[in-house]
Amino acid sequence: MYSHRVMSLFQVNVRDALNQAMDEELERDEKVFLLGEEVAQYDGAYKVSRGLWKKYGDKRIIDTPITEAGLRPICEFMTWNFSMQAIDQVINSAAKTYYMSAGAQPVPIVFRGPNGSSAGVAAQHSQCFAAWYGHCPGLKVVSPWNSEDARGLLKAAIRDNNPVVFLENELMYGVPFDLSEEVMHKDFVLPIGKAKVERQGTHITLVSHSRCVGFCLDAAAVLAKEGVECEVVNLRTIRPLDVETIEASVMKTGHLVTVEGGWPQYGVGAEICARIMEGPAFNYLDAPAVRVTGVDIPMPYAKILEDHSVPQIKDIIFTVKKVLNM
Repeated sequence: MYSHRVMSLFQVNVRDALNQAMDEELERDEKVFLLGEEVAQYDGAYKVSRGLWKKYGDKRIIDTPITEAGLRPICEFMTWNFSMQAIDQVINSAAKTYYMSAGAQPVPIVFRGPNGSSAGVAAQHSQCFAAWYGHCPGLKVVSPWNSEDARGLLKAAIRDNNPVVFLENELMYGVPFDLSEEVMHKDFVLPIGKAKVERQGTHITLVSHSRCVGFCLDAAAVLAKEGVECEVVNLRTIRPLDVETIEASVMKTGHLVTVEGGWPQYGVGAEICARIMEGPAFNYLDAPAVRVTGVDIPMPYAKILEDHSVPQIKDIIFTVKKVLNM
């Protein structure tokens, strides 16, 4: 498995990193409040808001979906699949109001919750919305992988004056990662729109987001034993997309594989490949860029079929070897 260990003082899982980020921002700014399904007394469907209602009360941790001008709401979707019931408000109201008011009316709201496939929840609860919301101008779309991403990016999202779609992953909530004292500081934030190179490499670039970043690191560790050094780029943000970091990596390695849990057609990987085709990095490619994605079908319920419907470490390894003609 990929290593989470760094020089640190704290080990924090992704759920707690999200909880801490909201807690500290609620404490820092009285305009911040949280609303969503069962986020108050029940502590949230996945316990991400645990303890916040007891600490801040009914006025700031709210089970009823209301809107109040001038405040900074955090809206939790129990799952992003349920956001389709509110997609008109997300796309036509939140994403466009700042522009349509000529900058007079900012919409500082964070929509957050688990995104993408989980385990055993079938077709209606397993889709990735990164490409859906990443398509829409006016939104910022964030997709954290580890606890540092979750903590730093959620705090940045809460402070941002634009509507931010924050795509978490249910299967990552309980995964612990070591965090440094710097990351645990209450004013630690990560810039939205900036990717991170999680592993340096020279032979091929793997670009991914959310849980699949870990899969890429696992695949890279296996391939390193065969003499292949993969550079792994954690996107962190879907929109705006950090094309510069991807281009710099591709210009170094000469090869590109994108990895995502979503469907292939019009996906995040498709956008990255198009950007590379249109930019200066294209001339540095020694082989066509290739995508590793979820299978282009509704998610099956049976576990064996589910496992074959989302990217696995072996799929990444196979694709890398194919691109490198091994």
